[in-house]
Amino acid sequence: MARQSSDYSARHLSVLEGLEAVRKRPGMYIGSTDSRGLMHCLWEIIDNSVDEALAGYGQNISVILHKDGSVEVHDDGRGIPVDVEPKTGLSGVEVVLTKLHAGGKFGGGSYAASGGLHGVGASVVNALSARMDAQVDRGGKTYQMSFRRGEPGHFKDVGRTLSPTVEFAPFTEASSLDVVGSTKRGVTGTRIRYWADPQIFIKDAKFSYDELVSRARQTSFLVPGLKIKVVDERRLAGTPGEFATHEQLFHHDGGISEFVDFLSVGGAVTDIWRLQGHGTFTETVPVLNGQGHLESTAVERDCEVDIALRWGIGYDTTMRSFVNIIATPKGGRHQEGFEQALLKTFRKVIEVNARKLKAGNDKIEKDDVMAGLTAVLTVRLAEPQFEGQTKEILGTPAVKNIVAKVVEKELKAKLESTARGDKIQAATLLEKVVSEMKSRISARVHKETQRRKTALESSSLPTKLADCRSNDIAETELFIVEGDSALGTARRARSSDFQALLPIRGKILNVQKASVGDMLANAECAALIQVVGAGSGRSFDLESARYGKVILMTDADVDGAHIRTLLLTLFFRYMRPMIDAGNVYAAVPPLHRVEVINAGSKPNEMVYTYSENELHVLLAKLEKSKKQYKKPIQRYKGLGEMDADQLAETTMDPRHRMLRRVTTADADRAEHTFELLMGSEVAPRKEFIVAGSDSLDQDRIDA
Repeated sequence: MARQSSDYSARHLSVLEGLEAVRKRPGMYIGSTDSRGLMHCLWEIIDNSVDEALAGYGQNISVILHKDGSVEVHDDGRGIPVDVEPKTGLSGVEVVLTKLHAGGKFGGGSYAASGGLHGVGASVVNALSARMDAQVDRGGKTYQMSFRRGEPGHFKDVGRTLSPTVEFAPFTEASSLDVVGSTKRGVTGTRIRYWADPQIFIKDAKFSYDELVSRARQTSFLVPGLKIKVVDERRLAGTPGEFATHEQLFHHDGGISEFVDFLSVGGAVTDIWRLQGHGTFTETVPVLNGQGHLESTAVERDCEVDIALRWGIGYDTTMRSFVNIIATPKGGRHQEGFEQALLKTFRKVIEVNARKLKAGNDKIEKDDVMAGLTAVLTVRLAEPQFEGQTKEILGTPAVKNIVAKVVEKELKAKLESTARGDKIQAATLLEKVVSEMKSRISARVHKETQRRKTALESSSLPTKLADCRSNDIAETELFIVEGDSALGTARRARSSDFQALLPIRGKILNVQKASVGDMLANAECAALIQVVGAGSGRSFDLESARYGKVILMTDADVDGAHIRTLLLTLFFRYMRPMIDAGNVYAAVPPLHRVEVINAGSKPNEMVYTYSENELHVLLAKLEKSKKQYKKPIQRYKGLGEMDADQLAETTMDPRHRMLRRVTTADADRAEHTFELLMGSEVAPRKEFIVAGSDSLDQDRIDA
């Protein structure tokens, strides 16, 4: 076998010594070698640019996904230092991009609070790249250095086409930081472009445009004034840039308050509250002394806490936590302190107002307080301790107490404020929390009792429920019927073995607008939750449901559609697992009955149609075949107009009926739709109605 490298020298060992470990065990640094690890590499480069903006240098970042699979990150920060670092004799660019645990985030002078702290981000990405090009604008000049798998040198590119596969010449004696252009006075910044190494990452690893956009938007909220541009040139199918280069700009001046507003869904119980404060702590850390040795030193740290939160009428919790703009999806000490103080403060305030709130002697739990909460928690401190390079969990112990003190002080002031606006919101919020507690306790008690009563036992179920005999949950069906008139027909049309009936009177409460307490106090809503038998809200237990299917059977008119929407709102808001499991259906009753006249003694044939278009097609077909039909054609205005046989055949008999399964393939869009149609904001709904008025078929309105 021929020798592949005759110029291999000791210098290569010094450059690649640490980076070889990265290439051998990439999972230690980026988590995995699939798309998740690929995205983590991109976050490392972007976060370095964000740290510049966070420190007050630069306010523009561009991220470009190129057609050739490379990615480029631009910023207008100070630029990586280009002067020679005295200890290594290398330029600042080469030190930052080839040396592990090297950078401006250790001494505390360059970055007071940064996302990176281990000093391995850019060098790890370099080590795992088939090629990396770094350009720096400083002092009126543009400097450039290129790397292959962490090793500096020159690529012999042909023309302007850049590629990681062209011939590469590594530096042998000394590195050179090339000057490739000039800039206007005062212009600074860094441009990093790299090609992920196919030897490291699996073939299917791809940059996710949706993840990138989500991260860019999130960062623009966390650093007010920062502009982040995302450009996708790849033309990938299924992406916004499928047919042309797609570009999005994110810029928000409102900070985390605007972030909470963006994340929030549903009606609001409170305004967006801002809890801010800071604290100090002392920790002993190893610090480089004058001789370049590590020495344990007691250092005083300052920790800034900034929280924005809002409670809504729902019960889902949306929580985002950050340390120096780095997301901590698995929480950590800061989130522990936040949740601990939240529960402690609410318990104290509710205990003082127990009689007024009718809270009794029961204690609220964390889930009661977190129900409907949207919160963004941020802390800023120098050299935070993360659990691993992926920085998903904050480990600095002292942060917990600092966050807890800030939350306890600021939240207590809000809940006990005498200002009229705050006082009304606080009272409504406390009522909501107590209602959540009562709902949880009620569900627990219900779960502890028998799920189904026998005929000999007393039953607490509503008297209007016409239950079925079967105990096999998989085959049982609950029909929610509009009105008592339809109930009478449905009772004769059903199979009492497995089909139960629950009539509702008119239009139930719109739970999208109402509080939990109002919902539980509403007779129709309470009866429906009781009959389903699985609780509501956070305490809903799908395994405890008394029926395998819930079928909404309403009239085929505007009022019926409205009632169905109100019922779906109740299920979506308080019994969503039923929808997620595909156990909620809408019956599809026919609109017309056409009696086709048959010749001779053969009985006439009954044909049902389910839309105006279907009726016209049927009539045209009958006329073409010269068949007669009775006039006028029967138009069903309600379920009560059908006799039992007709209702069974068309709507209730599993052998002939048609059902529409209610699904939430896109939960965010479903949430938006329910809020648009049923929420407390009137203006968006009016715009929606006006915009769709041109497509309205007046014949579909029963007048």
